[in-house]
Amino acid sequence: MNKENVFDTLTKRGFIEQVTHEELRDLLDKESVPFYIGFDPTADSLHIGHFISLMVASYMQKAGHKPILLIGGGTATIGDPSGKTDMRRMMSREEINHNVECFKKQMSKFLSFEGKNAAIFVNNADWLLNLNFIEFMRDIGSLFSVNKMLAAECYKQRMERGLTFFELGYMLMQSYDFLKLYNDYGCKLQMGGNDQWSNILGGVDLIRRVGHSDSFGLTFKLLVTKEGKKMGKTEKGALWLDPNKTSPYEFYQYWRNIDDADVKTVLSLLTFLPMEKVDELCAYQDERINEAKKVAAFEITKLIHGEEEAIKAEEASKALFEGKGSLDNMPTSKIETLPCSILDAMIQIGFAPSKGQARILIEQGGISLNDEKISDTTYELSDKDFKDGYAILRKGKKVFHKLEK
Repeated sequence: MNKENVFDTLTKRGFIEQVTHEELRDLLDKESVPFYIGFDPTADSLHIGHFISLMVASYMQKAGHKPILLIGGGTATIGDPSGKTDMRRMMSREEINHNVECFKKQMSKFLSFEGKNAAIFVNNADWLLNLNFIEFMRDIGSLFSVNKMLAAECYKQRMERGLTFFELGYMLMQSYDFLKLYNDYGCKLQMGGNDQWSNILGGVDLIRRVGHSDSFGLTFKLLVTKEGKKMGKTEKGALWLDPNKTSPYEFYQYWRNIDDADVKTVLSLLTFLPMEKVDELCAYQDERINEAKKVAAFEITKLIHGEEEAIKAEEASKALFEGKGSLDNMPTSKIETLPCSILDAMIQIGFAPSKGQARILIEQGGISLNDEKISDTTYELSDKDFKDGYAILRKGKKVFHKLEK
């Protein structure tokens, strides 16, 4: 194991939010601890919110602990009410299975599935979908206090609008997952984002109620800006880890354009750079912080998409913002027919969802073509706009798209 306790490493980098028992730190120093983190397969790609979980799992595995990656194939049929004001749409088994396969490919970039403490995948559908209701409620449900459950934040916020018994069962299901993994794999630690604290407490308490004193829970910080808003939201929606949903260039640009106040957080949580290097990069809050942003964008893109794609994204960014480098790797679309309405072009490349929204953007001065503001909503792209065979359409200051004819 590493000389430094992984608990201390995670603390120094700012990951840890809450822990159920302080003895966990000593346990992580004494033995290899199987731990699990759950992922509900509600989409066919992980997004940047899951990145923290994967980083924590990677640090833990490198320190000699065994990751158990639990795919919520069973609990996803219910939907976790944490942080939600409405009940989630129930998913089909086919949809869930497809998403599980997509997750496996992305997770394999972060963790080793070979060796003594190899990571493993488990799917809680394997044991939840065939539970006997009477036996489950007798053996597990009898150990939970409804009063205590309703006091949990994840349920309190749903009470006014209506909480179904279906959703109330989520905590029991997730707690049973921990007990199942404890019995089958010796799993002693459940980890998750801070919004999972109530569910994690339920699992730790369940294992201790059935007679075991060595179950623990730990939550890590959610990825938020200094203002407390979740990171990873773009104008197109979530910042996905799948390059087909969020291109490496768009991914790079997101981190290149973060606020100055968020640079240290991002470098600490989403890269493996030593903290001494992070402190050095963030020592200045003047124009030199831009260099730290470039490092963050490159390192994070390299982790998700590989070094080759990170270099391409960096080159495209330099070409746009510094007048050097290659434009070949920026987002590009082909305009099939000229002349072409500027409104149609904006919709085609995702700058606006409708002609009405596109008009508003132009009227507000938010659209430029080849560095010239467009003010005419009836403007049509023609051959003269395509010098060297391409044109650059820009939304705001930082969103670029190359058009080819």
